[in-house]
Amino acid sequence: MEKKTAPKIGFVHTGVPIGMLLKKMMSESMPDIPSFHIVDDSLIQDLLQAGEFTPSILKRLCAQISMAKEAGADIIMVTCSSIAPGVDFARKLVDVPVMKIDEPMAEKAVAAADTVGVLATAKTTLVPSVQLIKQVADKKGKPVKVESKLISEAFDFFLQGDMENHDRLVKEAGVELAQQTDVLVLAQASMSHLATEIEKASGTPTLTSPQIAVNALKKMVSES
Repeated sequence: MEKKTAPKIGFVHTGVPIGMLLKKMMSESMPDIPSFHIVDDSLIQDLLQAGEFTPSILKRLCAQISMAKEAGADIIMVTCSSIAPGVDFARKLVDVPVMKIDEPMAEKAVAAADTVGVLATAKTTLVPSVQLIKQVADKKGKPVKVESKLISEAFDFFLQGDMENHDRLVKEAGVELAQQTDVLVLAQASMSHLATEIEKASGTPTLTSPQIAVNALKKMVSES
């Protein structure tokens, strides 16, 4: 009997740090599963400059996803929430599953809560993240209230490399928002290291996308 070949996972990133994080997580969680990483930080740079999703950004995102398919990916994951709206279109161009990194997190949040808090530091991330929660809730036929908060000053500190002030603002805003909701969603992977502290301080379950996404990938691989 021919041995079944393990599926190959391709990641599309808009920043080196998230690429490094996912590479580390994959090596720890699924060391025997082949994977590769495509990074194009011009996508997020142009999105931040334009302030909206443009045809050029969509075209390049589709090119990166098509490239991942050509490189042999059996599953593709896009790890940037800000460009997630383009994934819905790009999915139509390839014949393999294309996931958004925060989809499994949104599924978990909606299943667990009637009121979901969404915290973001980048304006370009907040709206897609809130919309995703609402789309998942509508699909499940479950009424879910979404409370959101943007802390753009924290994102400015993040861009400057000032993680001390970034973390301080995120924790303060996270604890405040979490206490008003049943579950808190950290909309960006750049905040993931603060989830445990916020959950401990607020007493509210706090979700972050990277580990939940990797767990979802692991389940997909085991079922394939």
